[in-house]
Amino acid sequence: MQRCFYNETVGFFYNNSRKELSAHWRPKDVLVVTLGLAVSAGVLLTNLLVIAAVATNRRFHYPIYYLLANLAAADLFAGVAYMFLMFHTGPRTAQLSLRAWFVRQSLLDTSLTASVVNLLAIAVERHRTVLTMQLHSEMSAQRVAGLILCIWAAALLLGLIPSYGWHCLCSLESCSRMAPLYSRSYLAFWAVSNLAVFLVMVLVYGHIFVYVRRRMARMARHTGAHPRHRDTVMALVKTVTIVLGAFVVCWTPGQVVLLLDGLGCQSCDVLAVEKYVLLLAEINSLINAVVYSWRDNEMRSTFRRLLCFPCLRNSKYGAAGRGLGSRSGHFTVDS
Repeated sequence: MQRCFYNETVGFFYNNSRKELSAHWRPKDVLVVTLGLAVSAGVLLTNLLVIAAVATNRRFHYPIYYLLANLAAADLFAGVAYMFLMFHTGPRTAQLSLRAWFVRQSLLDTSLTASVVNLLAIAVERHRTVLTMQLHSEMSAQRVAGLILCIWAAALLLGLIPSYGWHCLCSLESCSRMAPLYSRSYLAFWAVSNLAVFLVMVLVYGHIFVYVRRRMARMARHTGAHPRHRDTVMALVKTVTIVLGAFVVCWTPGQVVLLLDGLGCQSCDVLAVEKYVLLLAEINSLINAVVYSWRDNEMRSTFRRLLCFPCLRNSKYGAAGRGLGSRSGHFTVDS
């Protein structure tokens, strides 16, 4: 009969996986926590700005921007999850109950899965619109809302699976080294799934770029496409592609390390780079919002308006008080 260890401590499983569990704060622990909290604060601020910009600017009320706002929500969730991890790491790990440890890990897993599935949805949406040379998808608001609900349902399902059975509490020999309460088979499945999604998205965007380049060349020779429409389509495609590229660069090292751990590589020192690849993955949640503001002029101006709203309001009242008007005595309006 198989024996389970539901009443053991977190330290018991860390000892079983030979993962060090420090009893005091070491310099590297303090460094990682300090950097982690700083990055998390930046993630929360920047992604809140993206969500607020999409919510307040009517020019962003289209499916692609709703999906970008949902990606920002996933990044925001990742910032919260990483901040929770920072407050429950180092010597505090040994004080966690098994349930609290699973909650800590599930938050990270769910936020990552939400980002991956959301980026796949954005890739599919761009593929459909660009191949028909449209700027925005014709999806209704109800379909977009349903798609977003499906994204989060999939993220919650994959993030909660280990807590409800796919763990090693009843099979100590299958425990992971990086996540000592997780089964190695789950880590291998998760890493392979994410790497496969990355590959699909790269292929989709590669096809988009090849198609757009050929289509624009034909239109330039025969019809002379409207330059503003052409530039807008290309700029939007480049923006989401940069977001995808940053995601792959930041998350792939972590996925590879998880895969090596899941496959039980004994010669791989996965614990030496564990904290650094996780911090790199969290930095991606900050990069996405920076890319939005750098690539999109309208998003950048909306950010400034949100951050400087009191200044703009005072400036408007001051201009009105000074009686800025035309020679006829009527106030002028800047279009």
